[in-house]
Amino acid sequence: MMTASPARIWTAALVVIGDEILSGRTQDKNVAQIAAWLNVQGIRLAEVRVVADKTESIVEAVNILRARNDYLFTTGGIGPTHDDITVDAIAAALGVAVVHHPRALAVLEGYYASRGGLTEARKRMARVPDGADLIENRMSGAPGIRIGNIFVMAGVPHITAGMLDALTGTLEGGLPVLSRTIGCWVAESEVADLLHAAERAHAGVAIGSYPFFREGKVGANFVVRATEQPLIDGCIADITARLEAQGRIVVIDGI
Repeated sequence: MMTASPARIWTAALVVIGDEILSGRTQDKNVAQIAAWLNVQGIRLAEVRVVADKTESIVEAVNILRARNDYLFTTGGIGPTHDDITVDAIAAALGVAVVHHPRALAVLEGYYASRGGLTEARKRMARVPDGADLIENRMSGAPGIRIGNIFVMAGVPHITAGMLDALTGTLEGGLPVLSRTIGCWVAESEVADLLHAAERAHAGVAIGSYPFFREGKVGANFVVRATEQPLIDGCIADITARLEAQGRIVVIDGI
């Protein structure tokens, strides 16, 4: 778990990998969500670099940024296609081989059992730098990667969010993370603006939204996290009031 060290400023850097970001075809959404998540962990996002899908560019960025920050996150380039080169570049930066992680293979085999099976292309998503651990991914099966102070994550924002959730409370930082949960039988898309407004109104708070389908209807649980309980309580009260103003029923501690 995280240990308290309020006098020390913990820092992280982010490398956003992808030609599609640099070309403008895709707008990056991960910088904002990673920055907000790190803030709740007591860690400051100190710098961000966007690099092309080129091994030498990734290696250079990784080696510079991991050396001058406590943590380094990367997003993008860990999919099943031949041009997803992030794993190879991270391994090159660290001077280690690339191997198939046995637990990642098992996770992917289970995930794709009813989705056409584990093809050679899909097996690529189990490749990791030798010595790496995995970051759980409940969204699409393919795990993220943790090696040393480097965290290799997906580029798709909602998958990145799930990986961040799996890491919550596991990094050493300024203060421990507290949380509270509420639930509501509502489609996540119908309250997205409401949640964004609440998060903007409460500095130092991060809101996680986790949709589900049960009993023939959709719902979502909302987890509010911060390092101080009053911040959480104030945000929970605000979200509850906003939902109830729409005529919705809020379930304390989640559904």
